[in-house]
Amino acid sequence: MGLRETGLIADPPCSTKGISNYHWSDPPDENKWADCVHCGMCLESCPTYELTGQEQHSPRGRVHLIKSVAEGKLQVNEQFLDPVFACLDCRACTTACPADVDVGGLIEEARGQIRQAMPLKGWKGTVSKFFLKGLFPHHKRLNSVGSLLKFYQKSGVQKVVRKTGLMNVMPQHLVEMEAIMPEVKEPVRKKYKSEKVIPAKGKVKGEVAFLTGCVMDVMFSDINEATINVLTRNGNNVKIPQNQTCCGALHVHAGDRDTGRELAKRNIHAFKDADKVIVNAAGCGCMLKEYAELFREEPEWHKKAEEFSAKVEDISKYLHDTGYEKPKAEIDTRITYHDACHLAHGQGVRQEPRDILLDIPGVKMVQMPNSDRCCGSAGIYNITNPEMAGAVLESKMEDVPEDVEMISMGNPGCMLQMAMGVQKYGRNQKVVHTIQLLDWAYQKEDGIKGGE
Repeated sequence: MGLRETGLIADPPCSTKGISNYHWSDPPDENKWADCVHCGMCLESCPTYELTGQEQHSPRGRVHLIKSVAEGKLQVNEQFLDPVFACLDCRACTTACPADVDVGGLIEEARGQIRQAMPLKGWKGTVSKFFLKGLFPHHKRLNSVGSLLKFYQKSGVQKVVRKTGLMNVMPQHLVEMEAIMPEVKEPVRKKYKSEKVIPAKGKVKGEVAFLTGCVMDVMFSDINEATINVLTRNGNNVKIPQNQTCCGALHVHAGDRDTGRELAKRNIHAFKDADKVIVNAAGCGCMLKEYAELFREEPEWHKKAEEFSAKVEDISKYLHDTGYEKPKAEIDTRITYHDACHLAHGQGVRQEPRDILLDIPGVKMVQMPNSDRCCGSAGIYNITNPEMAGAVLESKMEDVPEDVEMISMGNPGCMLQMAMGVQKYGRNQKVVHTIQLLDWAYQKEDGIKGGE
């Protein structure tokens, strides 16, 4: 069934033909949809189309809707909002597209228009404002939240809450998230606050700046610590700019492009003296590499953003390209690798992390079918669209080989989502970040207890 037959697209009155219904600055870029010929090559790559079978929930359907608003054939309303915000923004469709149509960029630009036309109100608006503007951009507030979570875990309160079933008053998907919450430790940004440079071990090969992230440094500071250990082990002086902030990915995904721009400007300034910016979270890295998209209408900042993005590198690619010490200690495990969407589709990094894993003695790699299929995390999609995210996760877990002990990946959101899948479907695999495993091998080689 076509979009016109669904009622989503109707012939506009003569007075509105050719008149765009995007009434704000920074509208979807027509150059992004110009090459889409609706061939359908994208359909099989799209998780939401696979689950619904509905054209408006396919990449070409969404592109057609976005274009139709620009042509005055469709209004920015609830009918438009649903398919645009139901997209996982996983970028798999762009990988599949022969013309490289940037569907993800169109989706994010369309969400910016929707949120200006239809801002969130009531409790949803309050919650969104609290997290996106009141919490994520402020690392001191995030550290305070981290301290509260650490107290919750260490004081025995968590055990009482779980034992008494108090969590059951929460929505099921939030209960599942609490059950797999990682142990909160000291943020590395706080730990190394007084150090201008974390020195390399041995011969110095170079100097890098490290994006610690916002939620990453609170919930996964152990991965940040492992990243610093691996970088210094391999001859890199590491700087952690204290004036860095949230990358803005969650804001842009949510349609708040103005806040995304503010955060981008702060990070561009914070890392202005860096030759290389290292990132260990796929979603953050992809956002940093796409900062120029936010400044299409600001030439000066567009140039600065392009220069900044050229310095951004995922940790696995950086190590692969500059060389790293191959560990001698064995980690005897069977492992499979999940391609985080914003690493594989967004940044084109696929083989590098696999090579790192295969260079660890004792690691046996088992290939995962459809390894670059979205897990359903997609930023905060698993919170805003829990039913669809759950269905995508179920499909993903069917592809995870049962005879492996670990599932490796390069993105914290994926790690949480896959950990929920492991628990929900009775698996016993350990979910790890690729760099964690390399760090554990180094530690084992040095006779340091911990890690695995």
